[in-house]
Amino acid sequence: MSADEVTREAGSPPRPLTRASVVAARRVIASQIHCTPVFTSSSLSALLPGANPLYFKAENLQKGGAFKFRGASYSLSCLTARELERGVCTHSSGNHAGALALAAKERGVRCYVVMPDNSAQPKVDAVRGYGAAITFCAPNAPARAAALAEVQAATGATFVPPYDAVNTILGQGTALLELLEQAPEPLAAVVAPVGGGGLLAGTALAADGTGVRVFGAEPAGADDCVQGLKEGKRREDVQADTIADGLRTPVGVLNFPIIQDKVEKVITVTDEEIVEAMRLMWERLKLVVEPSGAASFAAVRSAQFQALGIQGPIGIIISGGNIDLSQPLPWARSQ
Repeated sequence: MSADEVTREAGSPPRPLTRASVVAARRVIASQIHCTPVFTSSSLSALLPGANPLYFKAENLQKGGAFKFRGASYSLSCLTARELERGVCTHSSGNHAGALALAAKERGVRCYVVMPDNSAQPKVDAVRGYGAAITFCAPNAPARAAALAEVQAATGATFVPPYDAVNTILGQGTALLELLEQAPEPLAAVVAPVGGGGLLAGTALAADGTGVRVFGAEPAGADDCVQGLKEGKRREDVQADTIADGLRTPVGVLNFPIIQDKVEKVITVTDEEIVEAMRLMWERLKLVVEPSGAASFAAVRSAQFQALGIQGPIGIIISGGNIDLSQPLPWARSQ
């Protein structure tokens, strides 16, 4: 996403990117979102060398099946009445599209979504089921930008970015605020997945000043964030080859410096590690978790993370649970 796209956030002037702003965002959207439950599993904790207590924040049980509903709800809450009257639009192949469509439906706001023509059918069906108008495009950035520009020109709708916007970031950070209150003991660390970086950046802001160490989880086949951190500069593109379709996006312009400043380390995990973590979560937690949603637990189980020697409870954000159940589950495909 270009810097120009980042600055097109409409509505009232955005709040600063601080923990206080995340707290304020939570007050605004508390009645609009689910306060998702937190799960524990002694058997999953026992798989770790240090047997750390694990607290799984189940954003797969959020409205729309993913954490994205938080950022979408807060973004809509910040728009003016005139902007809402014209409708909202976005580009997304999955969870953000569904989240914005549902948040708009609940407010009686028109929603227009640009989706690549190779989007998973269940996600297309969900967006359409929430009442959004879909425009399909070729699965590349130039086609996406051109289609979105045409939609905006025809409708006057306000663009709500999927991850690279202040209000989106602040909304996503509210998941950790809840987790910190729900966990029965102070967390030593929290792990969130990173694709575009809205969730990880928001989590880092929410953890600021709490003493909770923040880590990211990124697929090895889409590791632009890790490479950018090594190079000291955000990578604008990613050649993604990973089962975690929600994490195939390059990290955002606003999100990268927050991650640089406030995230201790981003852990890379292989698709095999993601699939094994996903299988364990389905078996032990009895939760429907998509590959992207399993990345954080995969990172906690990894040798990279365990080498850090973290003692004490660990929070794990399950980012989503939207998966095509008409297809074989990934661990079945490999057999």
